[in-house]
Amino acid sequence: MIKKEITVGLTIGLLINCLGFIVCILIFSTLSGKGYTFAETIEASAKNDSLGSLIALGALPNLIFFFYFLRKNNIYKARGILLACLISAVCIAISKFG
Repeated sequence: MIKKEITVGLTIGLLINCLGFIVCILIFSTLSGKGYTFAETIEASAKNDSLGSLIALGALPNLIFFFYFLRKNNIYKARGILLACLISAVCIAISKFG
């Protein structure tokens, strides 16, 4: 039961992080004014060492779900969200130093 709750929280956290990352990429590609596509925006952010920043911005919506699960007393789902944030931090570290 506990592993299932953590897995559900982890899945939600990873999906929300991916959706947040995609939204950030779309926002920055439209605001750049240069008409970059989705892939070109990712390449430009990787070249400028700002890919980690976009991943971190994509992880911000996880805060909403984390506090929602804490308020509903679903502590194990909140732990899964926290685990997803740790995975995001590892991805950021890899993009910065790798």
